[in-house]
Amino acid sequence: MDNIRNFCIIAHIDHGKSTLADRILELTGVLHTTTNAQVLDSMDLERERGITIKAKSVRMPYKSKDGQDYILDLIDTPGHADFNYEVSRSLKACEGAVLLVDASQGVEAQTIANAYLAVDAGLEIIPVINKIDLPNAMIDECRQQLEDTLGLPGKQALLVSAKDGTGVPELLEAIVTLVPPPKGRVDEPLQCLIFDSFYDVYRGVIPHVRVFQGSLRHGDRIMIKSTSEVYEVDEVGYFTPKLTPCEVLSAGEVGYVGATIKNVGAIHVGDTLISPEHPETPEIPGFRRSQPMVFCGIYPINTNDYGRLTAALEKFQLNDSSIVYEKESSAALGHGYRLGFMGMLHMEITMERLKREYGQELVATMPSVVYKVFTTVGEDLYIDNPSRFPDPTRIDHIEEPLIRLRVIVPNEFVGPIMELSDSKRAKLVAMEHPDRRRALLTYEFPLAEMITGYYDKLKSVSRGYASMDYDFLGYRGGDFVKVDILVKENQVDALSFISVRDSAMPRARVLIHRLRKLIPRHLFEIPLQAAIGSKVIAREDIAPLRKDVLAKCYGGDITRKRKLLEKQAEGKKKMKMVGSVEVPQEAFLLLLKMEE
Repeated sequence: MDNIRNFCIIAHIDHGKSTLADRILELTGVLHTTTNAQVLDSMDLERERGITIKAKSVRMPYKSKDGQDYILDLIDTPGHADFNYEVSRSLKACEGAVLLVDASQGVEAQTIANAYLAVDAGLEIIPVINKIDLPNAMIDECRQQLEDTLGLPGKQALLVSAKDGTGVPELLEAIVTLVPPPKGRVDEPLQCLIFDSFYDVYRGVIPHVRVFQGSLRHGDRIMIKSTSEVYEVDEVGYFTPKLTPCEVLSAGEVGYVGATIKNVGAIHVGDTLISPEHPETPEIPGFRRSQPMVFCGIYPINTNDYGRLTAALEKFQLNDSSIVYEKESSAALGHGYRLGFMGMLHMEITMERLKREYGQELVATMPSVVYKVFTTVGEDLYIDNPSRFPDPTRIDHIEEPLIRLRVIVPNEFVGPIMELSDSKRAKLVAMEHPDRRRALLTYEFPLAEMITGYYDKLKSVSRGYASMDYDFLGYRGGDFVKVDILVKENQVDALSFISVRDSAMPRARVLIHRLRKLIPRHLFEIPLQAAIGSKVIAREDIAPLRKDVLAKCYGGDITRKRKLLEKQAEGKKKMKMVGSVEVPQEAFLLLLKMEE
């Protein structure tokens, strides 16, 4: 066990984590790649967008300069704020972290957030400055920033170019020297942490585990601590990065367990595997549940696909345990689910993965946040869906979720970013200068405003130079109203939204105006209304299609023509009473683009 090193690579998005992982795999002889293929980013979506979505684990043999043989377990992690739950899970399976900083960008918002996560997890942090081969590399500034913003010894930071391999051998030596070996004993009762899992069609659920105590081998019996269910192990192994079976997984090692677990709901990330002979073995503490920030409803386009969507979500949650979901039904869209995500990018990626990996055709409702509603009888309700809001007469006051938002930006863009944030009801709490070129702005920010495209606008006003990170702060009161959309006097619950009273009317007008163009004309007039309670705040009418009933009247008395027109008007009135309006799917997607 003294020769095992478990470590992960953490950094801001796009600072070169996956490329560095490639170089380490190449140096240790696990893979031979010279094309910067980012081997661990195996998902199509990861390749297309150039981001890491899933933390990947891989085991590598390594011979140090003094001739010792080591086993290195590397976990490559995502860098975007929306996937920081992946990072926190990976840290739990490691003893050390390589903190990567891009020499041309410096310490950015997510670098700081990930460094704090690693400190909280009690890991040994190795600071590394990457991309030193770039002509605009600012090595001295990066060293200074590491000291000033994170309190890490900047002078000891290793200089690396993951692209051409400079400094990577020295980094491997530093990992072997500085990262402590795992603690734990092989002769103690079994204690394993499940830090990830996936579903295999033939073998059921395959949990990824870090063994803290004891050992696991083929034929052993294991018990899931939270449910007390017992299974027999039919395979253990590790990642190279393919699944590679082995004889035994001992304390300190990272690998996977196959035990023909067919029930998808039996395994949860953060659970502890123990031996059924020692049921008193404690669970491994300190594994936090994810806290969803953004909610939206998803519905199958074809209502017969509801069962397939249920099965897809169960399997998907194994692979991404940060989503939460519950059943929901809508009068307009039928049966579906309410999903909770860590952020807007997480929501976008989840939708795309459900579509590609599970063949789901879905429609999503407007993303919303969880509001805290206090009623006149003293109840406090957490409501994530506008259609569940109580009657306005029963509401005493409403509070919305707040986040603490940190933006690091070059000095010349501070003005436009302050202007953008002010327009989103943000409150500036602090402004610091980590170095002479950049400012760190800290805001108290309403989460509801952030999910309406703030990140994209932030990138465009700063020409891509701003970086941001956020965490949940609490709740704050405000003057909020629920706006209902009525089509032909029938409320369409999936189009309802919550808004600050001041901006409710302009938002409702824009929505009604766009809906008028989307809903096809019928043979009768269709009124579209937006209402707060019983008060209508916006209205537009869709004009009816008209048939020319006078076409056959090429002559004769005016009374003949009037008789035909009156007959037509009577028919239209009847049709309006019995006719129903189909709201097209695009109308629900329209809400997502409301802010653009």
